[in-house]
Parts: sequence; structure tokens; C-alpha cells
Amino acid sequence: MSLRTLMLVALILLMAGFVALNFEAIVQPNTLNLGFSEIQAPLGLVMLGMIVALLVVFLLALVYFQTSHLMEVRRITREASEQRQLADRAEASRFTELRELLRTEMQAVATRDAELSNQLMQKMDAVRAGLAETIELTGNGLGAGLGELEDRFVRQFPPTDRG
Repeated sequence: MSLRTLMLVALILLMAGFVALNFEAIVQPNTLNLGFSEIQAPLGLVMLGMIVALLVVFLLALVYFQTSHLMEVRRITREASEQRQLADRAEASRFTELRELLRTEMQAVATRDAELSNQLMQKMDAVRAGLAETIELTGNGLGAGLGELEDRFVRQFPPTDRG
């Protein structure tokens, strides 16, 4: 129990003890002026009744405010939960969008890579063909040069038949 509750219980017990000790004086009839008439009633019981009525009003007000507070907390909690769910959904959609963007970019990179690979292969084939042609032309040129040298050699040193 909290200190406030203990103090309230102690105060109520003190008042109950005071009423019990002075019950004879509380129930003694007196003339009470109500403003428009006078009545004979015990002043202590009337005052005690008013205190009890005031206590009941305050307790009802306390229950009302506590209930409205709890309902407000429940409403705020529900709204916060809904906002959290919306934020989770938005975050999930952002992750999905990011995943799609990455997939698209990876496909674009793969396509560019394939195109560059094809271009490189075409250039390599062209270089190979050019190199093969150059080698063939060089071989032909060397063969022609050797044939020419052989003809010169044969002309300068004709073969002699020995034998």
C-alpha cells in the first residue's frame, strides 16, 4: 500500500473512533434552520450524513476519472500499436523496394557484363583473325624471300652433276 492510502485509512479510522466516542452528542436533537423552515434533528448525524454523501460523491468522481484515464490509456495504446504496425508495414515495403531495386541493378550489371564480354570476344576473334592473316602473310613473305634466295643461290652456283 502507498503512504497516501495508509494516511487515508488512518484518517477514516480516527473519524470513526471520534464518532463512536461522541455518539451521545452526535444523536442529541437540535433545532436546525434550513433557510425556509426549522426542523428538530440531531446535528451530528446530519453533518455525518453530509460527510458520507460528500465522500460518496468524491469516490464516484474518483472512479469516473480513473475509468476515463484507463480508457484513454487503452485508446492511446491501441493507436500506438496501430502506428507501430503501419511503420512495420512501411519498413517491410521499403525492404521489398530495396530488394527489387538491387535485383534490377544486378540484372542490368549482368546484362552489361554479358554485352562487354561479347564485345571483347568479338574483338579477340578479330585480333586472332588479323594475327592469323599476318602470320600467314609473314610466312608467305618468308617463303617467297627464301625461294628468291634459293633462286639466286642456284643461279650463282649452278649445280654440277657429279656422278
